[in-house]
Amino acid sequence: MLGLGLAIEPQIWALIFVMVRVGAAFSAAPVFGGVSLPLTVRVSLTGAIGILVLSSHSITPPPNVFALATFLSIAAEALVGLAMGFILQTAFAAPLIASEVIGGAMGIGFASSIDPQNGRSTPALGQFFSVMLTLLFLSVDGHLVLVDMLLKSYDALPPGAAWMGPEQLKAIAFFGGYAVLAGLLLALPVGFLLLCLNIVVGMMSRAAPALNLFAVGLPASLAVGVIALAIAFPAMGDYMLVIIRESLGAVQAMVLG
Repeated sequence: MLGLGLAIEPQIWALIFVMVRVGAAFSAAPVFGGVSLPLTVRVSLTGAIGILVLSSHSITPPPNVFALATFLSIAAEALVGLAMGFILQTAFAAPLIASEVIGGAMGIGFASSIDPQNGRSTPALGQFFSVMLTLLFLSVDGHLVLVDMLLKSYDALPPGAAWMGPEQLKAIAFFGGYAVLAGLLLALPVGFLLLCLNIVVGMMSRAAPALNLFAVGLPASLAVGVIALAIAFPAMGDYMLVIIRESLGAVQAMVLG
C-alpha cells in the first residue's frame, strides 16, 4: 500500500526498493557512474541486478511507501550503496594525484583534457593513468566483484538493519588516506628521477648563471619524464593492480566485516 488509499504491485515495489542500493552504488562507482554511460543503460543494469537480488534473497520492503520508517530504510539503503561505490571511486583518484606530481615536475601540468568518466577537465597524463586503471579494473573482473559484493551485502546488511557503524565509517575515511599514499607511491619512480634532474639543473644554474634554464631544463624534463614513464610503466601497472585489490578488499571488509 502507498499509505494514501492507493495500491502498488508488491513485486514492483520490492524491485524499486532493491534498486535504491544498487543504483546508489552504480552512481558512485567508477565505470558505472561515468557520464559517458547513458542513463537508460545504467537504469537497465540496476533493474537487472535488482531482479537478480530478488531471485536469490527474500527481500521484504516496508509495507507503506509514504511513511517515516520507509524513508529511513531508503536512506540506509542509499548510504550503503554510496559507501561501496565511493571506496572504489576514491581508489581511482590515486592516478590523478600521481599525474599532478609527475606532470608538475615534467612541466606539462598545464596540458589538460576532458575526462569522459566525470566530464571535468583533468591533466592529460592523469586521464592516461585513469584509462589504464579502468582497463585493469575491467580485466581483473572488478565490475563483477562489485556486483558480487552487492549481492552479499543483502546477507550482511539486510534491509532494515543496513545502518553502518562508526567503525565502518572510520574505515572509509582512512581509506582516503591510503588513496593519497598510493598516488604518491605511484609517482615515486618517475618523480624521483625528475627531482634528481631538477637538482642537477639547479646546480648548473649556479655554476653558469648565464645559462638559459628554459631552453635546457624544460626539454630535458620532458625527455627524462617520457623515458622514465616508458621504463617504469610496467611496475606502475603492477602497483595499479595492487590499488584495485586494496579497494575491492576495502569494499569486502565494509560489507562482510
